Amino acid sequence: MRIWVLLRREGWLINRKRVRRLYRLDGLQLRMRVRRRKHIALHRGPAPIPAGPTERWSMDFVHDTLADGRPFRILTVVDNWSRHSPVLEAAFRMSGETVGRALDGVLDEKPGPRSITVDHGTEFQSRALEDWAYRRGVQLDFIRPGKPVENAFIESFNGRLRDECLNVHQFASLGEARAIIEAWRMDYNHRRPHGSLGHLTPDEFVAQRQGQQIIEEALYSG
Repeated sequence: MRIWVLLRREGWLINRKRVRRLYRLDGLQLRMRVRRRKHIALHRGPAPIPAGPTERWSMDFVHDTLADGRPFRILTVVDNWSRHSPVLEAAFRMSGETVGRALDGVLDEKPGPRSITVDHGTEFQSRALEDWAYRRGVQLDFIRPGKPVENAFIESFNGRLRDECLNVHQFASLGEARAIIEAWRMDYNHRRPHGSLGHLTPDEFVAQRQGQQIIEEALYSG
């Protein structure tokens, strides 16, 4: 508001609202300062190791192309505790609203994770996903810009997805890509042992821990 500053310098007392009205009457445009929303991480550095299921998830995007050259994106999500992948969503376009719908489809009426680690992608910083997180009681934990190592779980998962699925198949259509990617996700969850999980699959690891919890609760109650 240069005109307002000049008037102040000359000793004129005039408020901003009147200056804006005069600008509009003369057909002039006002450049309004827009305050950017700050997305602050819950911590600095790598995310703390979760101690239970649905405590902390990680989320990212992977890009690929169909056989005819059309690009598409894959929303990748993984549970940092069990390495279980609840959803892989492929689409030509993704938005914060699309991400929220994909997560709602997985969670249904179940409570969401306490936090989801994400980077500073446009979709993850959108108002739509922010509203989804507020409604679900989930905190979006943003890594520091240029520090993908702070989201190491999803980076490792994305590498496996690309090496074992995307680089192996040529997709004729988005429908075919979705079917093959979903089949890979099921194999990853049900039949893929992980050294970090004691050479159990993600589903076996969850079942084992749930069994141990039931036994411990029975001992304590007895």
